[in-house]
Amino acid sequence: MIRQGKEPAISSSNQAILTVTAQQSRYAADAVDAPESKEIIVKDLSITLGDREILSHALLNLQGGRHYVLVGRNGTGKSTLLKAIAEGRVPGIPWSLRILLLGHTLQPGNLEDSLETLGLGKTSVLEHVVKSDKKRERLLKEADALSNALETSTDSLVPVRTYRKIQHARLERRLEEAKRIAERRSGARGKNARKVQITLEEELEVSQSKLEENLEEIGSAQVSEDTQAAVEMLADMQSSLQLMHSSQASSKARIVLLGLGFPEEWLNKPISTLSGGWTTRCDIACALYQPADVLLLDEPTNFLDLPSIIWLQEYIRTLKCTTVVVTHDRSFADAVAEELIVLRNLVLEPFRGNLSLYERERYKKARYLTKMRDAQDKQKDHMEKTIQNNIKVAKRTGDDKKLKQAVSRRKKLDDRMGLQVSARGGHFKLNRDLTGYHSTMRAEIDIPDFEPPVRLSFPMTPVDLRFPGSLVSLEKVSYTYPGKSSKVILDEVDLTIHPQERVGLVGLNGSGKTTLVTLLTGSDEEGQGETLKPTKGFVQRHSRVRIGRFSQRAVEELEVVAQSNPALTALAHVLSTWSSSMTEKDARGLLSSLGLQGQIASEVSISMLSRGQKVRVALACLLWNPPHLLVLDEVTTHLDSDTINALAQVLKRYEGAVLVVSHDRFFVHCVVEGCKPSRYSRGPIHEMEDEESSEDSEGKDQKTSGTVYRLFKGKLIVLDGGMKQYEEIAAKGAAKLMKNSPP
Repeated sequence: MIRQGKEPAISSSNQAILTVTAQQSRYAADAVDAPESKEIIVKDLSITLGDREILSHALLNLQGGRHYVLVGRNGTGKSTLLKAIAEGRVPGIPWSLRILLLGHTLQPGNLEDSLETLGLGKTSVLEHVVKSDKKRERLLKEADALSNALETSTDSLVPVRTYRKIQHARLERRLEEAKRIAERRSGARGKNARKVQITLEEELEVSQSKLEENLEEIGSAQVSEDTQAAVEMLADMQSSLQLMHSSQASSKARIVLLGLGFPEEWLNKPISTLSGGWTTRCDIACALYQPADVLLLDEPTNFLDLPSIIWLQEYIRTLKCTTVVVTHDRSFADAVAEELIVLRNLVLEPFRGNLSLYERERYKKARYLTKMRDAQDKQKDHMEKTIQNNIKVAKRTGDDKKLKQAVSRRKKLDDRMGLQVSARGGHFKLNRDLTGYHSTMRAEIDIPDFEPPVRLSFPMTPVDLRFPGSLVSLEKVSYTYPGKSSKVILDEVDLTIHPQERVGLVGLNGSGKTTLVTLLTGSDEEGQGETLKPTKGFVQRHSRVRIGRFSQRAVEELEVVAQSNPALTALAHVLSTWSSSMTEKDARGLLSSLGLQGQIASEVSISMLSRGQKVRVALACLLWNPPHLLVLDEVTTHLDSDTINALAQVLKRYEGAVLVVSHDRFFVHCVVEGCKPSRYSRGPIHEMEDEESSEDSEGKDQKTSGTVYRLFKGKLIVLDGGMKQYEEIAAKGAAKLMKNSPP
């Protein structure tokens, strides 16, 4: 759901209290009378959610028109920060800015939205996107009402009544905003804000009395005055609609929807008939369609296929508004980021560049400074030994001159040790680069600290099959859904997966990937129900093969289980899944190796876990008894970039076969094609060098690169160029849509 910057927050007794504080002064730019500025500068920003601290004395600086990517590990509070900005909770953000937030989960809306969610709404997809611009819709309704009153009504009092109703509604909105501004100000500025509030309250009382007034009793002069005011108001409305290009709204919404993958024939379908994934796409369209000063996108690539992701990244590049994107898709983040905002250690760390560049530069700087410090430590030790020897000799011989020389060298040693270059890489100058009082003549060598690396592990070796053969084989398999339409989903598909093989499956949403995986595994996404059988062809599986499937709906399935049993923990759920072959010690060890340690596993209910943590629970249920064929269907959707990197590394060592169904280019490159995951930001510098040398030693001795297949119009096509070839195909499709994109 799209939220605007000045909407009141929805409070709930079941939700933790969100507290936001920041430095405020008379120079802050959050006043309604402040000059219009697209820049956001908030100093000393602190955010707490319940008893958990999200930010502490951080600096938030967003330049107008720049594109930012906000990164951080799962649970650090990225979505909470965006929500606080969108709800107008952060002091120092100008109230004149129009802020829109796209959440990765649907939020409850107004009564009309609720009716549509229940399937009672008849609004089409295109109409829903067009009507998402509340400001335009309100202006249209007001203009229509006023125009009808002025042009079609034979009663001269109807325009007066309509004008007064519109004026009264506008005063109510202005008063509501003035109240929120007055609550956040103190001192002289707070006094002025309360004066404005009192003035608006008085005007609203006068307006209310006019609404209740008997229009039959007012004079002709007042009728004429109000009618003229109505005419002027209508002219202002029409001018505002013209400035916002209201007549082009439908065409712009159509282009955005088509770019996000909506078929042309779906645009007139009722939105109530869409599935959850397509409803999410519709919300993305609403966010991109509306004019905004600041656009906040939280996980916009979820449920999008690769052509739509590429179209979206190119579309974001054309936006002239300030954009903040939270995404764990590394390739997407690198493509859209002009600047990076890293949320770590309760502060916001800015960086001019994208995520991959940040990690490389951070690693290079850490390695450079580490070598500098080590070299200085060796030099200092050598000089210390020399000084000590000189002092001993001077005391033994009584040579005062040599003793003074040793003392002078010690003083120079203390002054010369430290940073030899400035922050900009030039020669270090004391009066420029080290202001203030310090005990040394040079700054200490401050090596960037790294978060503890994400390390995942799970059982790697499936049980022996006892006799050789392919795990699963499809021969000339076709599938058509039963019914009159008889649409061909799969057309003579041939696919064979051998032990330890790596296979990637890509294609558009709705192209039949889930159907193909279901035929391979022999069960639906829940792992229940009757075996799906092909319309034509044969599916053969090894008689002893065990297939494990991570469904793209695994998180939603866990949430359903948690709703039926609110007290259920991750530990209890895993134990109930493997009750016959797992002890509590085994379950704790498995969950800990997947990142759910201690009390998180045994005391926190599944309903309170983040979606990234729920993915870990689903993996634990799947991997205790390693399957011979591991099917991962969109496993990266809710994982942060560091965890995706760690999962890609551990899957390289998995001894079973792996089938990856994903739109994440980085993940497919690493798992299927054997490319090395990023080796940066892994941990302390000596650990990074160890991992780098171990990866280099393995090099090309690993298994040969796997195969990437594209499912297109029912046909399974081998991509000789791998994921890179599919990126080029998807980019061509996105480029065609970009030609018709609105300015």
